[in-house]
Order: sequence, then C-alpha cells, then structure tokens
Amino acid sequence: MTMRRKTAETLRSYRWYGVQDLRAFGHRSRTKQMGFARQDWAGKPVIGVINTWSEANPCHVHLRQRAEEVKRGIWQAGGFPLEMPAMSLGEPMMKPTTMMYRNLLAMETEELLRANPIDGAVLLGGCDKNIPGLLMGAISMNLPAIVVPAGPMLRGNWRGKTLGSGSDVWKYWAEMKAGGISEADWDEMEDGIARSFGTCMVMGTAATMMSVTEALGFTLPGASSIPAADSGHARMATESGRRIVDMVWEDLKPSDILSPAAFDNAIRALMGLGGSTNGIVHLLAWAGRAGVPLDLERFDRLARDTPLIANIRPAGQHLMEDFFYAGGMRAFLAKLAPLLTLSAPTVSGKTLGDDIAGAETFLPEIILDADKALKADGSLAVLKGNLAPDGAVIKPAAADPRLHRHVGPALVFDDYNDMAARIDDPALDVTADTVLVLKQAGPLGGPGMPEWGMLPIPQKLLKQGVRDMVRISDGRMSGTSYGACVLHVTPESHVGGPLALVRTGDLIALDVEKRSLDMQVSDAELARRRAAWKARPVIYERGYGWLFARHVQQADKGCDFDFLRRDAGAPVPEPEIH
Repeated sequence: MTMRRKTAETLRSYRWYGVQDLRAFGHRSRTKQMGFARQDWAGKPVIGVINTWSEANPCHVHLRQRAEEVKRGIWQAGGFPLEMPAMSLGEPMMKPTTMMYRNLLAMETEELLRANPIDGAVLLGGCDKNIPGLLMGAISMNLPAIVVPAGPMLRGNWRGKTLGSGSDVWKYWAEMKAGGISEADWDEMEDGIARSFGTCMVMGTAATMMSVTEALGFTLPGASSIPAADSGHARMATESGRRIVDMVWEDLKPSDILSPAAFDNAIRALMGLGGSTNGIVHLLAWAGRAGVPLDLERFDRLARDTPLIANIRPAGQHLMEDFFYAGGMRAFLAKLAPLLTLSAPTVSGKTLGDDIAGAETFLPEIILDADKALKADGSLAVLKGNLAPDGAVIKPAAADPRLHRHVGPALVFDDYNDMAARIDDPALDVTADTVLVLKQAGPLGGPGMPEWGMLPIPQKLLKQGVRDMVRISDGRMSGTSYGACVLHVTPESHVGGPLALVRTGDLIALDVEKRSLDMQVSDAELARRRAAWKARPVIYERGYGWLFARHVQQADKGCDFDFLRRDAGAPVPEPEIH
C-alpha cells in the first residue's frame, strides 16, 4: 500500500470552509452559530461521527456516551468532529425485520457523508444489521472510515446458571413448551438474561459482524471483542477518534483495504468463529459495494479447511465475555494466522500481521489450537441441488450431526401465519423424521428475509424429547439460533424458485458432506406444478417498501439493491458538489 499525504487545501471539507466566496461564508457563519470558532475547524480534518444510538435499540444505548469519547479523541488528534445520527436498526424491536432496512441505513450513511463537509468517518454500531449497513455506505462513499463496534453485553445469569441471549431463549422456550420448566421460571429469566447495554453475548450475528469487521481490517486491533460495559471500550472509542484523523491525512480509504485477500481473511474468521450464517449475506453485500468478486462457492471452499477454534455458543460452550478474557480477537486471529493473508492492510495503518503480533491466548479451552478444534472444517456449508439451484446455507456446527445426512417427507407451511397456526396442533401429522418447510420468508416474500429459519419444533415432538430436526426455508435465522436449519434457499419461493413447488409428503434429501439439497420429485411433475403456480402480490405499494420490492437482489447477491452494487474493477465515483 502506497502511503499518500493530504494537505489542508486538499481536504474535502476545504470546499466548504476554506474558499473565499459567498457560500463558504455561509458555511463558516453557520458553524459559528453552534458556538465553534474558526480555529476549531480551520485546516483540520472534519470527521463525521455516524451514531446509531437509539432508545429503540437496547444494544446501542451506550453509544450516546461513546460518541463523546470518540469526539474527545478527534479533538486530541487535531480534528473537528461533527456527530450525525443515523437510523438505528434495533434487532429486538423492529418489524418485519431489520434486514428490510439495512439497505436504507447504507443509503443514509453514504448520503450523510456525501452531502456534508466530511473528510473521514467513525461508524458507531453493533446490533446485527447496523455495522453491515454503515460499512456498505462507507464503502460506496470511499472516504477514510473506522468502525467502533458496540461490544457484547455481560453474561446473563439465572439461579446461578450462565445464560446467553438468544441461544438460551430458544432452549428454555422449548423446555417450557415441553413441560421442563414453569411459566414462573420463564418469567424470572427475563430479569437475568440481558444484564447490561451491548449486543448479544453469544456468537450471534452482532458478535459475528463485529469480529468479521476486525478481520476485514476496519477496527483497531482487538476492538471487536471488548465487552460494552468494560472501561477499555471507552478507551478504544477515544483511540479510534484519534486514529481517524491520521487516516484522513494518510488518505487511507476503504478501497485501499478491501481486496480479495481481505475478504478471504474475513471469511476464514467467520468459519473459525462458528459465526452466524448472516455473515455470508453481509460479506457478499460488502464485496458487491467494493467491486470485489465474491460468490457462495468461495465461502464453501474456504470453509472446507478452516477449523472451528472459538468455543463460543451456540456452536460451543462459552460467551463473548469469556472470549475477551481468553485473549479476544487478536489471540483468535493469531491462532488462525497460518490460513490468513497477514500482509493485508488495516485501519491501523499497518498490516493484519502487525496488528496480531505478540497476541497470547490465556484460556486455551476457549480459543483452541487447530488440533483441538470443535470441528476440523465446515462450520458453515453451502448446499445446491434442484431445491436450491443458486444455493442455500447451513451451519453444521450448530446442528445435530445425525441430521447432516437425512431423507424425510416434507411438511409444508405456505407462510409464517400458516406455520404459527398449525405448528403446535396436537393432530399435526409430523414425526422426528419430517422435514419442516417454510415458504414466503425470503427477501421479497417476508418481506425482508426475516429470521424465521429456525422453525419451532412442534410441541408434540418436544414432549417426546425431540430437540432438533431438519428445517428448510428461504429466510434467515438469528446467529444465536441453532439446529439443522437450511437457510437462504435461492431463488426464493416468492419469485417462483423450486421451494415454491414443494408439497407436503415430497421426500427431501439433505447431505451436508456432499453439499446437496434435493427434492425427490420428477422433472415432469415439477413442470406441471410450475405451470399451475401463481405469484403472490408484493405487499408494499408505496414508500421504501416499494423501492425495496423492486430492487432487492436475492440472497446469493447479498440482498443489496441492484443499483448500488459496483462491477468488479469499476472506479469509485463521487459527484462533484458545488
């Protein structure tokens, strides 16, 4: 990477503040209106602090304070911070799904940076879709940018048992339905499962995307694994503020960091962590914004020789707080180093190898050696077949191994409401060998590809002791979820993909080792069904939903909008602003 050096006159913000004309007079006078003096900004990089703080997003409630700590670092390094709020995607609250709005956050981030006198950006977020959206926008704008991850919350606790948000919710919900715990027990757990601000403390989508962002090169070393409530998190925020100012002077942009090798590092980290299947969708979207070629086959190839060495729920036993004490992301990447491109540049201004040099593992039962891996390879897998011609994904590490190869009759639910109405019917014709199939859960069918992929196990089976069975959908599942869930079936049922043609009773064959997913139905019968198939209308007729329905791509393209992706090798445009 060739290091450049900007001067005050070549700063982007100089076009707003530095020239002597009527419009610049207005910019300067209005900035003074806020109480700032010319020496606060003159000749200094203007840093946009893009903050996804919101009281509707409990994972981000501390980001109001973190923004102040980021600004402290910016001031210390000789920059001028401008905090700008952006849409907050609160996973616990938003309907139909935050995935519906990830692209809207990406567009907002890009336009906030484009429309304002910004030379570089600090991106504050953590809850599942916030970092993906923030970074998508920053990649498209291609200004120097650094991520301050929100960090995981503290461990949960209930009657002396350690709880992990999400994973233990599903576990104990099933136990209550099976009669293993009482409703009073369930109610009591509410007080102990989310004990501080921060994201889910298992290797869910939030922890996955924070960690993958570090492996990709967009956080300071070790930043992604610091618990939100730890004082080190505030210090990391301030250091990130200091660092972004230097990044502007160095002109270190996303296009200087993002390369095929950087994406390979991120994919290796995803696999080694036993990370969320959602990570595949978001990495595809980032690559599409960067113009870096990436497809599902690349994920599967790298998965085949990447060991699962992070012993973290839901694939493992421990939580993110434990991972931090064990050495965190630096120690994890050091263990994975033989499989990484260590020369890849990062926002530190150094290489990934420099960032992890000297890292130690303090709890070897949490960050494992490769020869003691939870799984030698394939923590995530890409499946193809006549049911998913463009691909589907599964997380074998979080599924019962006996289900990795399975043939069973389908029980089809036409949509979520159909499933909710029938799943616990005592008369439901279902056994442990049945394959549950959910339609209308994809990007258009959901809409927004909701996290419905961990279909609930019918209550009658729960009472028989069944805790896992094969489930298939065109939706996603929470990274905190687990089970033999086949997800992201592409093309989705709403657009007439083969999933739309499955009927109850059809035999479905899953073989994880062979990476295959097929319905044992003749081509002639499928042709007859296709001729009779009718598309459902799109739900939204106006507003953002209307835009989403007309431009969202399928899961194998990252569910981005077709007009926001870049062709491989295309230049990064920035319209001239007058």
